[in-house]
Amino acid sequence: MRPEREPRTGEGSRPSPAVGDRDDDLSVLFGTSTALFASMAGPAHVLEAANPAFFTAIGGGQRERTGVPLGDLMPELEGQGFLRLLDQVYRTGERHVGRDTRVVIGVGRRAREAYFDFTYEARRDTGGNVVGVRMIGVETTRAKHARRLAAEQRALLEQIARQAPLPEVLEGMCRVIEELAPGVIVSVLLADEEGRRLHHGAAPSLPAFYNQAIDGIATGEGVGSCGTAAHRRRKVIVTDIATDPLWDDFRELAGRAGLAACWSTPILGRDGRVLGTFAMYHRTPRAPLDTDLALASLFVDTAALAVERHHAELARRAADAREKAARDDLAYLLTVSTALAGPLDEGQTLRRLAELAVPALAPLAAVDVVEAGRVRRVASAATTGRARELLASHSGVRSHSGIRESEDDAVARVLATGLTEVARRTPAGPGAWEELGVTGYLCVPLMDRERPFGVLSLYATDDTALDGHRIALAEEVARRAASAAHNARQYAQRAALARDLQTGLLLPDLPDVPGAQVAAFYHPAGQGLDIGGDFYDVFPRGDGSWSFVLGDVCGRGARAATTTALVRHTARAVAPLLDDPVAVVEAVDRALNDRTSQQNNGFVTLVHGHLTPVEDGLAVELVRAGHTLPLLLDAGHTVTPVEAHGGLIGIGIPPRLDAVRFTLRPTESLVLYTDGITECRAAGTEQYGDARLLKALASTPARPTATDIVRRLAEDIRAFTNGRTVDDDQAALVVTAGEPSPPDTRGPGPSP
Repeated sequence: MRPEREPRTGEGSRPSPAVGDRDDDLSVLFGTSTALFASMAGPAHVLEAANPAFFTAIGGGQRERTGVPLGDLMPELEGQGFLRLLDQVYRTGERHVGRDTRVVIGVGRRAREAYFDFTYEARRDTGGNVVGVRMIGVETTRAKHARRLAAEQRALLEQIARQAPLPEVLEGMCRVIEELAPGVIVSVLLADEEGRRLHHGAAPSLPAFYNQAIDGIATGEGVGSCGTAAHRRRKVIVTDIATDPLWDDFRELAGRAGLAACWSTPILGRDGRVLGTFAMYHRTPRAPLDTDLALASLFVDTAALAVERHHAELARRAADAREKAARDDLAYLLTVSTALAGPLDEGQTLRRLAELAVPALAPLAAVDVVEAGRVRRVASAATTGRARELLASHSGVRSHSGIRESEDDAVARVLATGLTEVARRTPAGPGAWEELGVTGYLCVPLMDRERPFGVLSLYATDDTALDGHRIALAEEVARRAASAAHNARQYAQRAALARDLQTGLLLPDLPDVPGAQVAAFYHPAGQGLDIGGDFYDVFPRGDGSWSFVLGDVCGRGARAATTTALVRHTARAVAPLLDDPVAVVEAVDRALNDRTSQQNNGFVTLVHGHLTPVEDGLAVELVRAGHTLPLLLDAGHTVTPVEAHGGLIGIGIPPRLDAVRFTLRPTESLVLYTDGITECRAAGTEQYGDARLLKALASTPARPTATDIVRRLAEDIRAFTNGRTVDDDQAALVVTAGEPSPPDTRGPGPSP
């Protein structure tokens, strides 16, 4: 961790009114935030203000008070060096930044370990003297634990994948959970083949005599927590072994082992069979925490995977043929998944399904779907071209709802019931079955949200058999294909919706502004499937002047789209009525703050202004509300920021806004942009940045048009990212003052 430093400019002991005002503003801003905020005064670091998140993080209760030194409120900080850090910041005025820093909060049994990202920075009065220290931070404990849990889970899955011995996997799992949940003792018992008895699997922290005593216990009601859980096939929680009747036969044994509570979860296989039990013990009577139950739920699935993998390994050792079949199936399913995972539409997915089924599952395959109440064959495949033609010829459109019960139509029955149908005979319905040599068929439903939308039909010939193994494989392939088709359909619908909404939110064409050239650049983040938060607009005010706006809405998606529409439409509605652009932005801010909590999508930044043609160019009056600074490109290709002050809008705090007025001379340009441009990254961690933006603008040709500037900027961004997908939307709006029209030097024309 490398601390960030800022230069020391002085020290002080009492906050000035200006310092108090700034801290009050921060206190309001962080009042409902999950980020931690605290403001301390003087060398004793007296806590003057803090938000609820800070008090919650340090333990709440008696600690929720101000006016006392932080060292008195949290004495445990002294031994951990945090008070020395505060002293250092107060003494030097240099900021300190901590990343993922471990902190022990509280003392004794109430102490807890936590991790934080935080910043200590000096508070200064108007004279530059240090009067205290301000802390802003966020707790990263859950994220750190989640990363560790994910890493441990991944390691266990890797062990399972490389077929590590089952005792090694289970013991490693027990130790991981005991580390993640201090005070918990973990045990795994494995069921025998009949599921009637439980045998020792792993329990590294239980006494050997205890493990030996319970090895081989029966499954049944009243046989401790584990035997009962295996019998009931559901979780059993015993908070006090000393009093619970389930432990009548094992109470003395548990007492000798120092065990006082036990909650046990059955480990169930994919087929519902009991594979064993997963138990968590505690040495004091207590109920499980939510985190205990979550860990149990997560690792029970891992244990089930490990045990089933172990059983599969035993089966493969017993039968080489079954091992080869299982490997072939996995390879085939991987091929199916890979083939169906590409950028396919629904029709391509179903055609690919038929092709993948032949010859792996059967020599003949067809796919029928329901469209507008009719059954239509959309794909067919066969081992020969002639057979495919014959199978495709039986593709007439049939009514789904009009099939009579007496008709022998397996496809219609599967569509009606959602159940697989198999028969070892020639289909009774119409078709070239005799010429194709069909001796049996298998019809598997393609399901979408528990409703069949199509059927995969496989037809056997004299050379093939539709056995149970092939039926199960076909059902798995159909499930994956149905999921892929559903995803393809959703992808297409989502992409169309995103395109339609984005088209409605952005101007299709910029208007012609008298005395000006206007051009815009917009590039959505990712694949363009979510509605972006960047927007721009140019519109007339009705008095010969024009309004422009460019901004950025917090977030993406439908809620961001509603906020974008609200900002644009509010600005368009009030701009013709209000001469002051500050008043327009204030009206937008009120509209944003009037939303309900369900509609609120966070803050908005923008630049809004008015353009008025004048004799020597364009008169510009603009307001910046928390957005990136506008840039001015003059005739000499010098780029300077337009200093305009203003805060975020839509956060419930009235922004302080100031209008800036200037004149764009002919060929001078005003450039507005969103932070998605300056913050985009190349292959490494380098950002595009302000310096490169200024350089790109300055490199435009002599007397550039607005279109020239936008084109140069877009080309430079593409060259910088080298085709890499950007993480944030990018938008820019350029207004260039037009050159004055040359005087008319022609003489008067002839009289009529």
